[in-house]
Amino acid sequence: MTDLDLDKLARRTPPAADPAARGQALAAAMQAFDGDEKIATAPQGSTDGGRRSSMFNWIWSPIMNRRLLAGSALATLLAVPVAGLVTYELVRNGTVPLTAETEIAAKPVNQDVRARKQEAKKNDITAEETAVIVSRPEDLGGATAKSKAAAEANSAADADSGQATDMLAAEPAPLAESDDEKAAAVMSESLAVGGAANLQSLSRTIVQPSATADAIVMLPEDRERFASADPNPVKSVSTDPVSTFSADVDTASYSYVRGSLLGGSLPDAEAVRVEELVNYFPYDWKGPETAETPFNATVTVMPTPWNKNTELLHIGIKGFETVATEQPAANLVFLIDVSGSMDEPAKLPLLKSAFRLLVGKLKDTDTVSIVTYAGNAGVVLEPTQAKERDTILSAIDNLQPGGSTAGAEGIEAAYRLAQKAFKKDGVNRVMLATDGDFNVGPASDEELKRVIEERRKSGIFLSVLGFGRGNYNDGMMQTLAQNGNGTAAYIDTLAEAQKTLVEEAGSSLFPIAKDVKFQIEFNPERIAEYRLVGYETRVLNREDFNNDKVDAGDIGSGHRVTAIYEVTPKGSPAVLNDPLRYGKEEAATAPSAGNTSELAFLKMRWKKPDSDTSELVTLPVTDANAVTDVNAASADVRFSVAVAAFGQKLKGVSALQDYAYGSILGLAEAAKGNDPFGYRAEFLKLVQLAGGLSGEKAE
Repeated sequence: MTDLDLDKLARRTPPAADPAARGQALAAAMQAFDGDEKIATAPQGSTDGGRRSSMFNWIWSPIMNRRLLAGSALATLLAVPVAGLVTYELVRNGTVPLTAETEIAAKPVNQDVRARKQEAKKNDITAEETAVIVSRPEDLGGATAKSKAAAEANSAADADSGQATDMLAAEPAPLAESDDEKAAAVMSESLAVGGAANLQSLSRTIVQPSATADAIVMLPEDRERFASADPNPVKSVSTDPVSTFSADVDTASYSYVRGSLLGGSLPDAEAVRVEELVNYFPYDWKGPETAETPFNATVTVMPTPWNKNTELLHIGIKGFETVATEQPAANLVFLIDVSGSMDEPAKLPLLKSAFRLLVGKLKDTDTVSIVTYAGNAGVVLEPTQAKERDTILSAIDNLQPGGSTAGAEGIEAAYRLAQKAFKKDGVNRVMLATDGDFNVGPASDEELKRVIEERRKSGIFLSVLGFGRGNYNDGMMQTLAQNGNGTAAYIDTLAEAQKTLVEEAGSSLFPIAKDVKFQIEFNPERIAEYRLVGYETRVLNREDFNNDKVDAGDIGSGHRVTAIYEVTPKGSPAVLNDPLRYGKEEAATAPSAGNTSELAFLKMRWKKPDSDTSELVTLPVTDANAVTDVNAASADVRFSVAVAAFGQKLKGVSALQDYAYGSILGLAEAAKGNDPFGYRAEFLKLVQLAGGLSGEKAE
């Protein structure tokens, strides 16, 4: 339709309104008003008789009502830039107030609103009018009734003149006081200034909030940062036969991934650390007989489920499990972030509940101190024996959020208290709990790491517990935990707090070995290529293995560590690297006649908690460790492989591109086994969610 056509349409005389239709519309409008509104006792309007409106509407309405602009392209050109100004004016005047309770919906209108749209169409309400989503269902109902009444009146009076002219000529609505009037005002002002196009644009900034919310808020800035790296590459045994990495028993990534999936979105690939997903679950690996050898290795070689031309070399480590009554006394300092960013249900309130659980697990001879930080560090509780539980719990309950975050002073204060109550033959540990919005103040990250390393050498370790979303600084928390000989966990539910701080308290608090390193050498006569699954942030140089000055991960009482390599046998069609034209195998790497059955040679190095000198244990990997069928492997091995496949697929590893979530689900279901705490059942649901969110069908 051209401007000329629109101009002719604007000059047409509208037919007389149907009295019956007009009366019906008026009755419907009055019924909606009387049913949902209270008649205001205070007078409305201004003393000069003008309608209450913004300055923009006062200037704009006469212009838009002129016939010259009613149907011209000039009106559109003017409407577009002014639309943004009017939206700002609506917010500024309070018609659409901003609160912290609602968000912009970056997703399609939900089924409930779509149903209302369909119902509205039956009553001649335009799609643009019903696109505005108000804060509560009752608000939507009231606004819809009024919009329907207005639409019926317009339809009866202007049936032949078209809705475009009515929209452009509509007068601005008064600033409303009630919820229903706010919704009507938003629609009316939007129509007056920009027509249907502007209202449709505005509707994209109005949301369907939660049941307790009444307005709009912009989505918070996503400042989450992750300690991640690109997936490990495939390496050729002929040029790089040795792989070295540090033990990792952290589980933060699994909890974060779970929260993302339950929240309706696939996790950021950088947030996925495959080894932390695998090590989240308890496995029944065989442990050592005595504490003299702190851990034992169980090795299995099996066909790769996602690649029939490769094999998996699976290593399961189990740490010696101490009896609770024989565990050393603990000196714990709770370093708690109470900054303003912690004022959310999943942050400080959950944190307080989590620490209450931990206090209930401690022995009477253990010691607890509490330090908070927000602007300035403060000592909330001096070292107190755990038998005084009421005093400790009262201190936790009284924590309140507020202020900015300055963590460096808090760490210094926490270490001072840990030193003050230091237990020579016990466990001395600072437990930092924060949402990760960690401002180290005047000190640099490197300076903070140096302080933590020095305290580690004195026997005071540091563990980190993460809470909440939005500010989560995973990178910093991983760095602090790794340099502090501690673990990093992410607490998203009270059930996760129970798992981490109660059920696995022994492995979290009481180390049996520190600086644990793994090194595996592959036999070039049997293996052509290999790829380490996960542990990207834990990879070490080959020479680091024998260097006792290089820090590595710790293993606590009863801890389990699982590592998986995907290996390509020599002669397999899955070999990716061409042989070197000028390469030549060295005699030193060629196997002797006596070890041709060896696939690889595993070395493990560790230090006792009170020692600075490492010890070594070795284990050859032979054909005796191999099974010819996936189902011949133990249930724990198969389940851990399913978790590894899940993590790799979420991370976008190309090797898993054609392996569907449904296949992962089937592998995990068949290996679910004994699941007393329901962790594996929960994992199956996560695989189903990921399949649905990715567009795949997990069956």
